[in-house]
Amino acid sequence: QVQLVESGGGLVQPGGSLRLSCAASGSDFDRSTVGWYRQAPGKQREMVARISSGLSISYTESVKGRFTISRDNAKNTVSLQMNSLQPEDTAVYYCILDPPDWISPDVYWGQGTQVTVSA
Repeated sequence: QVQLVESGGGLVQPGGSLRLSCAASGSDFDRSTVGWYRQAPGKQREMVARISSGLSISYTESVKGRFTISRDNAKNTVSLQMNSLQPEDTAVYYCILDPPDWISPDVYWGQGTQVTVSA
């Protein structure tokens, strides 16, 4: 059974930084795409950043140049370094693990961690 546990959320002032981490267990982590989504109050959930097993990376436009995603297959972790945070980055951030279809058609989600950017 796949489990994803996020950490690192919190309250930060505009312009500040946070680092989110997600630890995965019970998964084919190194064969999977992993990443981060977020959902702000009253808005749809959106992709923030994804990194494939082959290290192909994609970001949503609004975080390019400010956020950096990375993965450590030896530790089964994916991280999101968030710099120059703005109030519009306030959301619940979710870690995801997306295995290849030949392993599982399911996408796995963490429980979410709150990020609040406010003065």
